[in-house]
Amino acid sequence: MRRSHLLATAACVTLACAPLAANAQFAPAGSGGSPTATVPGPGNADEPTATTPAGTSRFSGPSPYAPQAPGVNAANLPDIGSMDPNDVPQMAPQQSAAPAQGDWSAYGRDDSQTRYSPLSEITPQNADQLKVAFVYHTGSYPRPGQTNKWAAETTPIKVGDGLYMCSAQNDIMKLDPATGKEIWRHNINEKYEAIPYTAACKGVTYFTSSQVPEGQPCHNRILEGTLDMRLIAVDAATGNLCEGFGHGGQVNLMQGMGESVPGFVSMTTPPPIVNGVVVVNHEVLDGQRRWAPSGVIRGYDAESGKFLWAWDVNNPNDHSQPTGNNHYSRGTPNSWAAMTGDNALGLVYVPTGNSASDYYSALRSPEENKVSSAVVAIDVKTGAPRWVFQTAHKDVWDYDIGSQATLMDMPGADGQTVPALIMPTKRGQTFVLDRRDGKPILPVEERPAPSPGVIPGDPRSPTQPWSTGMPALRVPDLKETDMWGMSPLDQLFCRIKFRRANYTGEFTVPSVDKPWIEYPGYNGGSDWGSMSYDPQSGILIANWNITPMYDQLVTRKKADQLGLMPIDDPNYKPGGGGAEGNGAMDGTPYGIVVTPFWNQYTGMMCNRPPYGMITAIDMKHGQKVLWQHPLGTARANGPWGLPTGLPWEIGTPNNGGSVVTAGGLVFIAAATDNQIRAIDEHTGKVVWSAVLPGGGQANPMTYEANGHQYVAIMAGGHHFMMTPVSDQLVVYALPDHKG
Repeated sequence: MRRSHLLATAACVTLACAPLAANAQFAPAGSGGSPTATVPGPGNADEPTATTPAGTSRFSGPSPYAPQAPGVNAANLPDIGSMDPNDVPQMAPQQSAAPAQGDWSAYGRDDSQTRYSPLSEITPQNADQLKVAFVYHTGSYPRPGQTNKWAAETTPIKVGDGLYMCSAQNDIMKLDPATGKEIWRHNINEKYEAIPYTAACKGVTYFTSSQVPEGQPCHNRILEGTLDMRLIAVDAATGNLCEGFGHGGQVNLMQGMGESVPGFVSMTTPPPIVNGVVVVNHEVLDGQRRWAPSGVIRGYDAESGKFLWAWDVNNPNDHSQPTGNNHYSRGTPNSWAAMTGDNALGLVYVPTGNSASDYYSALRSPEENKVSSAVVAIDVKTGAPRWVFQTAHKDVWDYDIGSQATLMDMPGADGQTVPALIMPTKRGQTFVLDRRDGKPILPVEERPAPSPGVIPGDPRSPTQPWSTGMPALRVPDLKETDMWGMSPLDQLFCRIKFRRANYTGEFTVPSVDKPWIEYPGYNGGSDWGSMSYDPQSGILIANWNITPMYDQLVTRKKADQLGLMPIDDPNYKPGGGGAEGNGAMDGTPYGIVVTPFWNQYTGMMCNRPPYGMITAIDMKHGQKVLWQHPLGTARANGPWGLPTGLPWEIGTPNNGGSVVTAGGLVFIAAATDNQIRAIDEHTGKVVWSAVLPGGGQANPMTYEANGHQYVAIMAGGHHFMMTPVSDQLVVYALPDHKG
């Protein structure tokens, strides 16, 4: 699930889930077998299902565990009904085709989400000549009297003559890709109260209808999921709502969700469209209560917006939409990361998190434990999982998967290529799987975990999965001698904190008697920026964090004394236990106190730098590290939050990802020094950088317009990483091609 926290010389952020057929075949946690489940198709209605804890089944009537608070009504949109999945027409052929060379038609550019562009006008030899071509203002930023919750995280898409994007509050825009001139703007009228932890919109989805004739409104359309849980479709040419989609162009995604309040659930990622099915996920605010709104995954017809199916973890054989007072099972793992579609196999790959109340697992059902912190391949025809690969068993460390899966072809033993999936994780373990069945292509080992746990009735898994076939994106376990500070007193302070905490390496178990150190922290490793992959060179680019956390479970009495309460409590006030940091975990015996492992007086991390890295891995020649170095300078970072102005590459916390091009360049911002960089793909040398007007916590993209290459980055900043918030999309080009 989604977490963030102030980290190191700046602040650090993260954002992150979903059921299986009753007869899913799993290697039991700790059995030493592959952490993969193969799930048969539908037709399991007669199979027995595991008994689930009270409050997790599909209720008839209001949940006894949910507050009777006003429900989010998604603009009072009515339900438009459902349709038989067998009646869904197949996606138009062009939806599966590679994008035009100069386009960036999806969040990760193509259906494989490689973040690779074949453009080559900008090279290591001329990148130092890049200049600002234009700046576009989205108009979304905190107004007077509003708490700063902004972090746009937006990546535009470019298709044909349009650059399409969304604002942090979900307004949709089409720009001229060469000049930045606004062609149209559709205002969503998102209310401030709908903002969850962050006002963010990572992107929009482009879809070409096979039913609406070319030249007619909404033949080409833009789809977006919103913070207040609407699925919206507008005409790509005019920005007008597609009247034939949903209810006047909108679908109410709160249908079947039960009780909630504004800001508890939201969509921040662009929904993939797979063989004519729009698949939607959503984030559920962390740390609130055990019986939070459901993490259900749903499919809708891309043409009409009608409901097709649901994957409801604790109701694995019921793919229908609840009616009346019924609702999806509560507290189940949610998925907030960008999903990846696979038209050829008819699958969508869903990165999941753990169940509500991240740090206590005793109340989770067996179904939840099987699919948490995993990648789940769902059949878009039926809504049934086909396979599951779990990256952390019985997760109580918030190791939800924030990254989007990348698809590639791996050489097979018989000379044939194997359709592969690369799944980065917050643990810094990168798993490479056969996307047909979820089995590891590169070796995975089940290794003993530190201890069975110390919380009564909540034992940990005896083993955890480790990807031994890929380089680990992490540093060795911490030692007291690794403690660091600006002075000997600072170092001593951190050494004392280290000694006072429980720490036995990765997967140190949660404790109540004293804090425990969590490393890797819940910001990664890898997070929502994901990875980029060059299929020509075989080079995989990963940026990652080295940011431990300092956690402690507290009794319910102590949680009450600290004023921790869920967002839907009538007495809730901001700061009383929110999505990030301390949380009430109402409905469990414990609350949670979470801080960075830092010197709270100076704002500096207790472990020595670097805190952020970037790595290039050769996937064609033994998965070897080609180069690796710290990412981010001290120019905008320092003790007490004061910028030092120093250009030293100390490696700062980072969020956002990279782009790799046929020109041999990697473009990345992400770090808290508010810069965008061009890096030589083959050597790791930084060949160009520029200071942004706000933090670059977003994935950049590149495209071609009028025969010339442009590079775009949303410099929206991030409130919790303490980078400057702005509403500016900044686009660069070589000097002769500005405007």
